[in-house]
Amino acid sequence: MTETPLPLDPGRAPALAREFGLKPEEFARALAILGRTPSLTELGIFSVMWSEHCSYKSSRVWLRTLPTKASWVIHGPGENAGVIDIGDGLAAIFKMESHNHPSFIEPYNGAATGVGGILRDVFTMGARPIANLNALRFGMPDAPRMKQIIDGVVRGIGGYGNCVGVPTVGGEVNFHPAYNGNPLVNAMTVGIAPRDRIFLSAAAGIGNAVVYLGSKTGRDGIHGATMASTEFSADSEEKRPTVQIGDPFAEKLLIEACLELMATDAIVAIQDMGAAGLTSSSVEMAGKGGVGIELVLDTVPQREDGMTAYEMMLSESQERMLMILKPGREAMAQAIFQKWELDFAVIGHLTDTGRITIRHKGILEADIALAPLESEAPLYHRPTVETPKQPVLDAAAIADPVGILPALETLLGSLDLCSRRWIWDQYDALVNGQTVQRPGGADAAVVRIEGHKRALAMTTDCTPRYVFADPEAGGVQAVAEAWRNLTAVGARPLAITDNMNFGNPEKPEIMGQFAAAIRGMAAACVALDFPVVSGNVSLYNETQGVAILPTPAIGGVGVLEDAAQSVGLALSPGQDLVLIGAMQGWLGQSLWLREIAGQEAGAPPPVDLAAERATGDFVRAQILGGAIAACHDCSDGGLLVAVAEMAMGRGCGVTLAPAPDGIPEHALWFGEDQGRYLCATGQGAALVAAAVAAGLPAVLLGRTGGEALALADGRSISIATLRAAHEATLPLLMGS
Repeated sequence: MTETPLPLDPGRAPALAREFGLKPEEFARALAILGRTPSLTELGIFSVMWSEHCSYKSSRVWLRTLPTKASWVIHGPGENAGVIDIGDGLAAIFKMESHNHPSFIEPYNGAATGVGGILRDVFTMGARPIANLNALRFGMPDAPRMKQIIDGVVRGIGGYGNCVGVPTVGGEVNFHPAYNGNPLVNAMTVGIAPRDRIFLSAAAGIGNAVVYLGSKTGRDGIHGATMASTEFSADSEEKRPTVQIGDPFAEKLLIEACLELMATDAIVAIQDMGAAGLTSSSVEMAGKGGVGIELVLDTVPQREDGMTAYEMMLSESQERMLMILKPGREAMAQAIFQKWELDFAVIGHLTDTGRITIRHKGILEADIALAPLESEAPLYHRPTVETPKQPVLDAAAIADPVGILPALETLLGSLDLCSRRWIWDQYDALVNGQTVQRPGGADAAVVRIEGHKRALAMTTDCTPRYVFADPEAGGVQAVAEAWRNLTAVGARPLAITDNMNFGNPEKPEIMGQFAAAIRGMAAACVALDFPVVSGNVSLYNETQGVAILPTPAIGGVGVLEDAAQSVGLALSPGQDLVLIGAMQGWLGQSLWLREIAGQEAGAPPPVDLAAERATGDFVRAQILGGAIAACHDCSDGGLLVAVAEMAMGRGCGVTLAPAPDGIPEHALWFGEDQGRYLCATGQGAALVAAAVAAGLPAVLLGRTGGEALALADGRSISIATLRAAHEATLPLLMGS
């Protein structure tokens, strides 16, 4: 009689499958693949591998429509992270991932392990991490638990990144009531590797050893992937055991040990143990390689007594890796990891069976064919309902209730525009000494590559209120904003990673948001030659049926041949201020409309992708040619907010030229027209003439100097007053 794992009670199995997140039809499919009732471990494997978090069963059909190729793309989606060629024999490796659900349940550890997980995705491929970024969305600070969540998330990001020694150089933060019950914590890491030393995850070599590396396995994080694939309800606090606990000091050791071993020829394949832990890493490595894998769990390093096969396979304990070694390299690899005081254990080998088999204490706990585990995984073409289009607002019909300069002061102190210094001061942005443009000083972070003149620029961007009003237009704008921010520091944008944060995909209106946002992103990526090389999908971001704003966060990376050519946004005295790009006075979905006029209404501003490309290419060329000393794109809050942010950079005032006729004053200064750059230069007339010659709208907007922001008619406000409003908000709210 053929040996089979001990099956679950057939009467109990369907209920347990539902508890694990499998729908009845999915459980039936698993039964058909097995041809029998599963064991507990097998049911756990099916449930996590077929969870939304791991299988992308609701999103794969749409993700396949994104452009992912370019001559500089070395590896696109499908590996641990995306890889692009940046010249000089180097590759940039980067990705963004979410830790939304864990951060709601346990803010500090949820955010910290989000940072740890994305670091592993990058150094798994042979890269030394050089920078972390994040994209955060919080509810209103007076909502239940929200101050605790904000404080815990920020401390968690800072605590892990600071301790592991990777600078946190950039990010973004939004506040909206839609995130009251479901904050978003998206973490991004960028690393550098030799172009010819990239490590992949496909297992190969029948008989080769399967090696466990890093920290010991505990019971933390069991069924974390399943938890991340469901909505929250009133019992979310009970899910606290599914949140992992991180150790950044162990992560630092793991980085150094892995990179030391990667300098040898010992590694065939490597994968971090992320969501679904040992299950996902072993299944994905063997599946990609078209081989089988046999695990013997007796040798798995454990930090808790009496762990079962089910617990070890589903644990999401942190700082762990799985590796396939070449024959005879085990002792050498073990010596390296023991030197770094990390666990090393051979826990199995590759087979030619095409199956995953798991044994523990002499008992067969699981035996599953790998191919159908992937090929027969659910793939849903969920119904979609398009978001109704909003009307284009007539700016002239919207009264200005407070006046230009009072509105500016109010906007600069609002939650979405106030200084993030309280946040970034908790992050070490300068560790390793290669940060050129740090938080608050430029539209994108710039980090020099050690030993080279070359630098990488990086940013995270999305405007969720635009996406909610018009998901396709919002998807276009999110990509364009990232491209624009990289351009504004002088970088050539190369590629993006994305983090698709949406509500319950089983609701047609949510799936409609997702599909439309993807369409918009794809159009922008094609027009801007800005492919998607990696990403993450986080669905079911709802609490008690209330969804977040649709938030397709974009992480962009670009390259500068010479870090010294990058520019920040701060003004200096004696400069001309030039606006390049068209002025329309678009108030729909603007922050002025929400914060000053008390409305969230209208169509968001459109993005003319051809004009975006032409304007950005011109501005970048002028920066690299030395004609532009400071640059800032116009985005949230509009033109006058961008002027004020540049003025507050060094406390340098500016006197603005008379406003052109034809646009209401409040719309001119606070409309959020897209594709515009504010440029500080010593030769304003020449820059305007060059832009006009290139077929681009451009005007001389003002002249820098003094200590106030002054309109042409004499109205003015001191930079000190603006800075006081800008800096006070978060410390006051957070009590520090």
